[in-house]
Amino acid sequence: MIIITGINGFVGSNLRSYLYDKEKKTLGASRNPGIDEVHYSEINKTLLNNTNCFIHLAGKAHDLKKTSEDKEYYEANTELTKRLFDQFLESTCEVFIYMSSVKAAADVVEGVLTEDEIPNPITVYGKSKLAAENYILSKEYPKDKRVYILRPCMIHGPGNKGNLNLLYSFVSKGIPYPFGKYENKRSFVSVENLCFIINELIDNAKIESGIYNIADDTSLSTIDLVQLISEVLNKPVRILKIPKVFIGIMAK
Repeated sequence: MIIITGINGFVGSNLRSYLYDKEKKTLGASRNPGIDEVHYSEINKTLLNNTNCFIHLAGKAHDLKKTSEDKEYYEANTELTKRLFDQFLESTCEVFIYMSSVKAAADVVEGVLTEDEIPNPITVYGKSKLAAENYILSKEYPKDKRVYILRPCMIHGPGNKGNLNLLYSFVSKGIPYPFGKYENKRSFVSVENLCFIINELIDNAKIESGIYNIADDTSLSTIDLVQLISEVLNKPVRILKIPKVFIGIMAK
Protein backbone atom coordinates (compact mmCIF):
# COMPACT_ATOMS: atom_id res chain seq x y z
CA MET A 1 0.00 0.00 0.00
CA ILE A 2 1.07 3.59 -0.68
CA ILE A 3 0.20 6.54 1.57
CA ILE A 4 -0.22 9.91 -0.17
CA THR A 5 -0.62 13.16 1.76
CA GLY A 6 -2.35 16.01 -0.03
CA ILE A 7 -4.40 13.41 -1.88
CA ASN A 8 -7.11 15.89 -2.88
CA GLY A 9 -4.75 18.47 -4.36
CA PHE A 10 -3.84 18.96 -8.00
CA VAL A 11 -0.93 16.50 -8.04
CA GLY A 12 -2.49 14.16 -5.48
CA SER A 13 -5.74 13.61 -7.35
CA ASN A 14 -3.88 12.98 -10.62
CA LEU A 15 -1.40 10.67 -8.91
CA ARG A 16 -4.13 8.61 -7.25
CA SER A 17 -5.76 7.99 -10.63
CA TYR A 18 -2.40 7.18 -12.24
CA LEU A 19 -1.43 4.66 -9.57
CA TYR A 20 -4.91 3.13 -9.64
CA ASP A 21 -4.41 2.42 -13.34
CA LYS A 22 -1.11 0.75 -12.39
CA GLU A 23 -3.07 -1.46 -9.96
CA LYS A 24 -1.42 0.09 -6.91
CA LYS A 25 -3.43 0.47 -3.70
CA THR A 26 -3.30 3.92 -2.12
CA LEU A 27 -4.45 5.51 1.12
CA GLY A 28 -5.02 9.24 1.10
CA ALA A 29 -4.17 11.57 3.96
CA SER A 30 -5.57 15.06 4.36
CA ARG A 31 -6.27 17.81 6.90
CA ASN A 32 -9.95 17.25 6.16
CA PRO A 33 -10.12 13.55 5.36
CA GLY A 34 -13.00 12.13 3.39
CA ILE A 35 -14.23 8.57 3.13
CA ASP A 36 -11.42 6.00 3.22
CA GLU A 37 -8.87 8.71 4.09
CA VAL A 38 -6.93 9.50 7.27
CA HIS A 39 -5.88 12.69 9.02
CA TYR A 40 -2.18 13.59 9.16
CA SER A 41 -2.23 12.97 12.91
CA GLU A 42 -3.18 9.33 12.26
CA ILE A 43 0.01 8.66 10.33
CA ASN A 44 2.27 6.80 12.73
CA LYS A 45 4.78 3.98 12.88
CA THR A 46 2.07 1.31 13.07
CA LEU A 47 0.28 2.56 9.97
CA LEU A 48 3.53 2.99 8.02
CA ASN A 49 4.66 -0.52 8.92
CA ASN A 50 1.86 -1.72 6.63
CA THR A 51 3.00 0.36 3.65
CA ASN A 52 5.93 0.17 1.29
CA CYS A 53 5.90 3.81 0.13
CA PHE A 54 5.07 7.17 1.69
CA ILE A 55 4.53 10.09 -0.72
CA HIS A 56 4.36 13.50 0.96
CA LEU A 57 2.71 16.03 -1.34
CA ALA A 58 0.89 18.15 1.23
CA GLY A 59 2.01 21.68 1.92
CA LYS A 60 1.16 25.33 1.51
CA ALA A 61 1.49 26.51 -2.07
CA HIS A 62 3.08 29.77 -3.13
CA ASP A 63 0.63 32.60 -2.34
CA LEU A 64 0.51 34.89 -5.36
CA LYS A 65 -1.68 37.38 -3.45
CA LYS A 66 0.91 37.58 -0.63
CA THR A 67 -1.68 37.47 2.14
CA SER A 68 -0.20 34.55 4.11
CA GLU A 69 1.98 34.87 7.20
CA ASP A 70 5.46 33.37 7.27
CA LYS A 71 4.63 30.94 10.08
CA GLU A 72 1.91 29.35 7.94
CA TYR A 73 4.51 28.27 5.38
CA TYR A 74 6.90 26.87 7.97
CA GLU A 75 4.16 24.96 9.78
CA ALA A 76 2.72 23.43 6.60
CA ASN A 77 5.89 22.91 4.58
CA THR A 78 8.59 22.39 7.21
CA GLU A 79 7.20 21.22 10.54
CA LEU A 80 4.65 18.82 9.09
CA THR A 81 7.32 17.29 6.87
CA LYS A 82 9.66 16.86 9.84
CA ARG A 83 7.00 15.09 11.90
CA LEU A 84 6.00 12.74 9.07
CA PHE A 85 9.59 11.95 8.10
CA ASP A 86 10.37 11.02 11.69
CA GLN A 87 7.48 8.55 11.61
CA PHE A 88 8.84 7.09 8.38
CA LEU A 89 12.30 6.59 9.91
CA GLU A 90 10.82 4.71 12.86
CA SER A 91 8.79 2.41 10.61
CA THR A 92 9.59 -0.43 8.22
CA CYS A 93 8.28 1.58 5.25
CA GLU A 94 10.96 1.50 2.56
CA VAL A 95 10.40 4.54 0.30
CA PHE A 96 9.82 8.21 1.16
CA ILE A 97 9.12 10.72 -1.62
CA TYR A 98 8.97 14.39 -0.69
CA MET A 99 7.48 16.88 -3.13
CA SER A 100 9.58 20.00 -2.75
CA SER A 101 9.81 22.70 -5.42
CA VAL A 102 12.28 24.32 -7.77
CA LYS A 103 11.68 27.41 -5.61
CA ALA A 104 13.69 25.71 -2.87
CA ALA A 105 16.74 26.10 -5.09
CA ALA A 106 16.15 29.44 -6.78
CA ASP A 107 13.40 31.93 -7.50
CA VAL A 108 14.99 33.14 -10.74
CA VAL A 109 16.82 30.73 -13.03
CA GLU A 110 19.29 31.81 -15.70
CA GLY A 111 20.39 28.98 -17.94
CA VAL A 112 20.09 25.40 -16.72
CA LEU A 113 19.45 24.67 -13.05
CA THR A 114 21.18 21.50 -11.86
CA GLU A 115 20.97 19.62 -8.58
CA ASP A 116 24.51 20.79 -7.76
CA GLU A 117 23.43 24.43 -7.59
CA ILE A 118 23.76 25.93 -4.10
CA PRO A 119 20.19 26.74 -3.02
CA ASN A 120 19.35 30.41 -2.64
CA PRO A 121 15.59 30.82 -2.24
CA ILE A 122 14.22 34.31 -1.72
CA THR A 123 10.56 33.75 -0.91
CA VAL A 124 9.31 32.32 2.39
CA TYR A 125 7.71 29.53 0.38
CA GLY A 126 11.06 28.50 -1.08
CA LYS A 127 12.83 28.86 2.26
CA SER A 128 10.26 26.70 4.04
CA LYS A 129 10.63 23.99 1.39
CA LEU A 130 14.42 24.13 1.65
CA ALA A 131 14.23 23.87 5.44
CA ALA A 132 12.26 20.64 5.05
CA GLU A 133 14.81 19.34 2.54
CA ASN A 134 17.69 20.11 4.89
CA TYR A 135 15.99 18.27 7.74
CA ILE A 136 15.49 15.17 5.59
CA LEU A 137 19.10 15.27 4.39
CA SER A 138 20.41 15.69 7.95
CA LYS A 139 19.05 12.31 9.02
CA GLU A 140 20.71 8.94 8.66
CA TYR A 141 18.60 6.02 7.47
CA PRO A 142 19.25 2.31 6.80
CA LYS A 143 20.45 1.14 3.40
CA ASP A 144 17.16 -0.66 2.82
CA LYS A 145 15.32 2.67 2.82
CA ARG A 146 15.17 5.03 -0.17
CA VAL A 147 14.50 8.76 0.16
CA TYR A 148 13.76 11.07 -2.77
CA ILE A 149 13.34 14.85 -2.83
CA LEU A 150 11.67 16.08 -6.01
CA ARG A 151 11.91 19.68 -7.20
CA PRO A 152 9.40 20.08 -10.02
CA CYS A 153 9.12 23.29 -12.02
CA MET A 154 5.68 24.63 -12.99
CA ILE A 155 3.31 21.66 -13.27
CA HIS A 156 0.54 21.67 -15.84
CA GLY A 157 -2.37 19.35 -16.47
CA PRO A 158 -6.00 18.61 -15.49
CA GLY A 159 -7.06 20.52 -12.39
CA ASN A 160 -4.20 23.04 -12.45
CA LYS A 161 -5.10 26.34 -10.77
CA GLY A 162 -1.91 28.33 -11.36
CA ASN A 163 -0.73 31.08 -13.68
CA LEU A 164 -1.27 28.95 -16.78
CA ASN A 165 -5.01 29.12 -16.17
CA LEU A 166 -4.80 32.91 -16.08
CA LEU A 167 -2.95 32.95 -19.41
CA TYR A 168 -5.48 30.49 -20.85
CA SER A 169 -8.31 32.77 -19.70
CA PHE A 170 -6.74 35.79 -21.39
CA VAL A 171 -6.27 33.98 -24.70
CA SER A 172 -9.75 32.41 -24.61
CA LYS A 173 -11.30 35.87 -24.14
CA GLY A 174 -9.37 37.24 -27.11
CA ILE A 175 -7.26 39.59 -24.97
CA PRO A 176 -3.98 40.32 -26.80
CA TYR A 177 -0.72 39.28 -25.16
CA PRO A 178 1.19 42.59 -24.78
CA PHE A 179 4.71 41.32 -24.03
CA GLY A 180 5.79 40.22 -27.50
CA LYS A 181 9.04 42.21 -27.14
CA TYR A 182 10.18 40.04 -24.25
CA GLU A 183 12.12 36.86 -24.89
CA ASN A 184 12.08 34.18 -22.22
CA LYS A 185 12.28 30.43 -21.78
CA ARG A 186 10.69 28.49 -18.97
CA SER A 187 10.61 24.84 -18.01
CA PHE A 188 7.36 23.00 -17.38
CA VAL A 189 6.42 19.48 -16.40
CA SER A 190 3.16 17.75 -17.19
CA VAL A 191 1.47 16.16 -14.20
CA GLU A 192 1.36 12.89 -16.15
CA ASN A 193 5.15 12.90 -16.56
CA LEU A 194 5.53 13.70 -12.86
CA CYS A 195 3.28 10.75 -11.98
CA PHE A 196 5.35 8.52 -14.29
CA ILE A 197 8.53 9.53 -12.45
CA ILE A 198 6.97 8.86 -9.03
CA ASN A 199 5.80 5.44 -10.18
CA GLU A 200 9.31 4.63 -11.40
CA LEU A 201 10.79 5.68 -8.06
CA ILE A 202 8.39 3.34 -6.28
CA ASP A 203 9.22 0.36 -8.47
CA ASN A 204 12.90 0.80 -9.31
CA ALA A 205 15.14 0.17 -6.30
CA LYS A 206 18.20 0.89 -8.45
CA ILE A 207 17.45 4.63 -8.50
CA GLU A 208 19.62 6.21 -5.82
CA SER A 209 18.24 8.36 -3.04
CA GLY A 210 18.76 12.09 -3.50
CA ILE A 211 17.45 15.36 -4.90
CA TYR A 212 16.03 15.41 -8.42
CA ASN A 213 14.96 18.45 -10.44
CA ILE A 214 11.92 17.55 -12.56
CA ALA A 215 11.01 19.07 -15.93
CA ASP A 216 9.81 18.14 -19.40
CA ASP A 217 12.45 17.85 -22.11
CA THR A 218 11.60 21.11 -23.86
CA SER A 219 11.38 24.60 -22.37
CA LEU A 220 8.91 27.10 -23.82
CA SER A 221 8.60 30.86 -24.07
CA THR A 222 5.40 32.60 -23.03
CA ILE A 223 4.86 33.47 -26.70
CA ASP A 224 5.08 29.74 -27.50
CA LEU A 225 2.41 29.10 -24.87
CA VAL A 226 0.11 31.78 -26.26
CA GLN A 227 0.48 30.30 -29.73
CA LEU A 228 -0.22 26.76 -28.48
CA ILE A 229 -3.28 27.85 -26.50
CA SER A 230 -4.59 29.82 -29.48
CA GLU A 231 -4.12 26.79 -31.71
CA VAL A 232 -5.98 24.51 -29.30
CA LEU A 233 -8.84 27.02 -28.96
CA ASN A 234 -8.86 27.62 -32.71
CA LYS A 235 -8.49 31.35 -32.11
CA PRO A 236 -6.26 33.83 -33.93
CA VAL A 237 -2.93 34.54 -32.27
CA ARG A 238 -2.92 38.07 -30.86
CA ILE A 239 0.53 39.16 -29.70
CA LEU A 240 1.44 42.82 -29.32
CA LYS A 241 5.04 44.01 -29.39
CA ILE A 242 4.68 47.05 -27.18
CA PRO A 243 8.05 48.76 -26.58
CA LYS A 244 9.56 47.80 -23.23
CA VAL A 245 9.79 51.43 -22.13
CA PHE A 246 5.98 51.76 -22.31
CA ILE A 247 5.53 48.48 -20.45
CA GLY A 248 7.76 49.84 -17.69
CA ILE A 249 5.75 53.07 -17.49
CA MET A 250 2.46 51.17 -17.29
CA ALA A 251 3.84 48.85 -14.61
CA LYS A 252 4.81 51.83 -12.47
